[in-house]
Amino acid sequence: MNINILGSGCVNCKNLEKVTLAAMAELGLVADVEKVTDPGEIVSWGVMSTPALVIDDEVVVAGKVPAVADIKRLLTSR
Repeated sequence: MNINILGSGCVNCKNLEKVTLAAMAELGLVADVEKVTDPGEIVSWGVMSTPALVIDDEVVVAGKVPAVADIKRLLTSR
C-alpha cells in the first residue's frame, strides 16, 4: 500500500498526516507514506483543495481532515 499526503505543509496538512499515522498504528498497518508539497504535483492529482489523502494512487479525501475512524475505514476498504 502506498499513501501520499498532499499539501503545502499547513496545519491541516500536518494534522492529516498525524491522524493517518495514528489510524495506521491502530490497525498495525505498515505502508509507505510520502508527503507531496510541490503545487504542480498536487494539481496533477486533480486536487484543488488541500490537504488530500491518496491511497494506492486514488484520491480518497480532499479539502478536509477526517477523523481517525474514517481513515481506518478507508485503509481497510482497500
